[in-house]
Amino acid sequence: MQFMEDLKHLLDISYPIIQAPMLGVTTPAMVAAVANAGGLGCLPLGGLSPEKSLALVKETKAKTSKPFAVNLFAHSLTSEVSEEDIKIMENYLEALHKKYNLPFEHKPISSYRFYNHHDQIDILLDEQVPIVSFTFGLPEAQILSQLRERGVKAIGTATSIKEAALLDKAGMDAIVVQGIEAGGHRGSFIDKEPLPQVGLISLVPQVVDTVSVPVIAAGGIFDHRTIKAVFTLGAAGAQLGSYFLAAEESAASEVYKERVLSSTDTSTELTQAFTGKWARGIGNSFMEEMKNSGLVIPYYTYQNSLTAALRDFGKSGGIADIISLWAGQSASQSKSGSTEALFNKLIQQIKSDTNPIF
Repeated sequence: MQFMEDLKHLLDISYPIIQAPMLGVTTPAMVAAVANAGGLGCLPLGGLSPEKSLALVKETKAKTSKPFAVNLFAHSLTSEVSEEDIKIMENYLEALHKKYNLPFEHKPISSYRFYNHHDQIDILLDEQVPIVSFTFGLPEAQILSQLRERGVKAIGTATSIKEAALLDKAGMDAIVVQGIEAGGHRGSFIDKEPLPQVGLISLVPQVVDTVSVPVIAAGGIFDHRTIKAVFTLGAAGAQLGSYFLAAEESAASEVYKERVLSSTDTSTELTQAFTGKWARGIGNSFMEEMKNSGLVIPYYTYQNSLTAALRDFGKSGGIADIISLWAGQSASQSKSGSTEALFNKLIQQIKSDTNPIF
């Protein structure tokens, strides 16, 4: 399959298997393990400070000499937001904090500090990161030009044919096509349009027929059969996230891993409750209560900050009902073990197939 070979050459990898960037779950150790095994590990830095971003890149580089990617958020940091809506949300969350004997700080909008790709790109160029992927948006032409000048490969994320066409026109080297099955945040970025909810089997071949660059399929992939399926549809690579959720190198809390391993095909749903952006995760009481509250959920950057302390407390205290348990529709197929062993299991399955794709 020439498209597969093209992607392997483009990214300088042995196998066209990509580990999804899962913020709060993916660690430098996980990224390095996948890279060392011949795949593409992807380090999530979306929304992190320049200082934290640099530290994570350096930690990853210390664990592998192989190419790896870094994922950034390309969304706008500002949006029209109602101070009244934020106050109402603060009051709601303050009551929930009291339930867990947690302090809650009311802050003026002007005190929030957010980061996006503009704050991080120079660090990646200085550190000579070879591959940068973007989620939540289309990076500016100037930034893409900077990457090209340094020989850095750029990967965009699309959840619809229209988004994929925009990424292709902008000059992306490859495009991750995210089906509705995928866990975590939707990569959608066209404002004022309904959220694309297209399944991967429908989306991949239509995008392949539309764009001129390699397509990487993401969403619901968990074994050699699902990998083989997306290659049959024309994908050049397969990206897996939930498959690695319960790995030893995963930063997911123990209660998070337990919920993932005990989940079923119907355990996940789309929600805006935790961050203000649509994301797929295992249902819990916070998601249900927020859905029934009737409250207006503030824009991503604000809601994500407002719920951060509660989520951190849930993670440290093992309280699954207040944690964002991001997971895809095939999360029940996740397995425990080292990242290396999980990755190698996939490769062995593929090579043992009666009609292997590589």
